[in-house]
Amino acid sequence: MRKNGAIRTVLVAAACGLLAAPLSACGGADRGGAKGDGGSGGKAGHARARSVDLKRVPDVGDRLQARIPSNSRQVVAVYGDGKDSADSTVVLYTKSGSTWDKTRSWAGHNGKKGWTTDHHEGDNRSPVGVFTLSDAGGVLADPGARLPYTRSSSFQAPRSWAKSHWHDFDYVIAIDYNRVKGTVPNDPTRPEGQSKGGGIWLHMDHGSGTSACVSLSKSAMAYLLRTLDPDQHPVVVMGDKADLNA
Repeated sequence: MRKNGAIRTVLVAAACGLLAAPLSACGGADRGGAKGDGGSGGKAGHARARSVDLKRVPDVGDRLQARIPSNSRQVVAVYGDGKDSADSTVVLYTKSGSTWDKTRSWAGHNGKKGWTTDHHEGDNRSPVGVFTLSDAGGVLADPGARLPYTRSSSFQAPRSWAKSHWHDFDYVIAIDYNRVKGTVPNDPTRPEGQSKGGGIWLHMDHGSGTSACVSLSKSAMAYLLRTLDPDQHPVVVMGDKADLNA
């Protein structure tokens, strides 16, 4: 049984949608083109958003709204700027009674080519959908995560990558797309097959688009790790604005 904070030496060749090839960060193939120090900074930052009670997660249509589990009380909503855009806004909603509270909001990035409703390995697009959030980990020590957290040097991005990508996996939260829940985020098992991709995470931002993951600033990731609670059944609802509203 994996314990919170356990250190494991595990392979991460499957990270962020790449299995057979050497470890490649979300956006790792974009060598030297990214700028920034690992924080998304900018338009939304990590300032606390004004609290607003809502009966449903805003700007999410009936199709995806119906896929949010009835027992979920934490939703990380990722609003992509456009179908082919790598820019997004990430909002944490917390349910109180029958209403949703907009708790925090940050700038973020998604797949460098945007979004898709039919994700495949190497398409550089993030999958649209609703996915549970069950496991976390990273290079850095557990910041007080409520999700099971595995610290391991095996998350370390290769130093052959652009320096701006070196800290991508200091903190990660696995998005339960084509993976086995209850395993370390970099477990390579792909229940739907390799062609469907996998290793899709929330992780630290390097200032530009990813291979399929969603990236946020270090402070945002630390906040989510300390806040997302398995007893609250957290999920991520993610996609471009048009698909989310469909």
